Amino acid sequence: MSTMRISQLAERCGVPATTLRFYEGAGLLPADRTASGYRVYGEGAVDRLAFIGAAKHLGLPLEEIGELLAVWGAGSCADLKADLRPRIAARLDEAGQRAAELTSFTASLHTALEHLDALPDRTSPCDPECGFLTPPAPTGASRAVDVVLSPSRQAAEDTESWRTAPVACSLTGDGIGERTAQWHQLLDGAVGQDIPGGLRLTLPAARAGDVAALAAAEQQCCPFFDLRLHLDGQDLHLEVRAAADGADLLTALFGPTA
Repeated sequence: MSTMRISQLAERCGVPATTLRFYEGAGLLPADRTASGYRVYGEGAVDRLAFIGAAKHLGLPLEEIGELLAVWGAGSCADLKADLRPRIAARLDEAGQRAAELTSFTASLHTALEHLDALPDRTSPCDPECGFLTPPAPTGASRAVDVVLSPSRQAAEDTESWRTAPVACSLTGDGIGERTAQWHQLLDGAVGQDIPGGLRLTLPAARAGDVAALAAAEQQCCPFFDLRLHLDGQDLHLEVRAAADGADLLTALFGPTA
């Protein structure tokens, strides 16, 4: 039976070797060892990685993926279906809640821009009398202009959960390159500032809707990022943090491209 070293499996599946080692430590991807101590994998590892990637794409945490792998390896297709369905339904409910939050946030951004456009152009310094800092709340829309994006309902209650999330991205191959290009295009011209654990990027408020949508997608594949949006007049501030192990990925996505 043919075997692969970790570098060969990483190249074949488009998954970084660091992620493969993490999966092994988490009990998701067992590896045999050569007499010299090198990791080796059989063909089954390819299918197992495909299963893990598909489950992560659905937003399932690693603990649940481990439970599903046990059913996938020992049970029937019907058993896996029965186990998977309630998990997907729960994620669908959470996604609906996040979509509602983003819809409310988008409505507040439109309201803020409309209010800004309605203000007279004055040569004097801005002051509280202009009313921009206290815009009237529209009927049925939220006035909130801060959003913290979290991977799950539990994380929404505990906004520090990103610190312990695994530093592993569910995107592979072309998906990673496409996502990186999307961020670089959207953040073109942004002013960056180092903050503890990450970066603070300031860009035009007109990009808020696109930034919010891409940030929500990023949270799905990389829950180790802490993403926060704050509207401040004509500026949008995007704060991104990650644990120390995710610093390189944070810089690659959100750092300067030049």
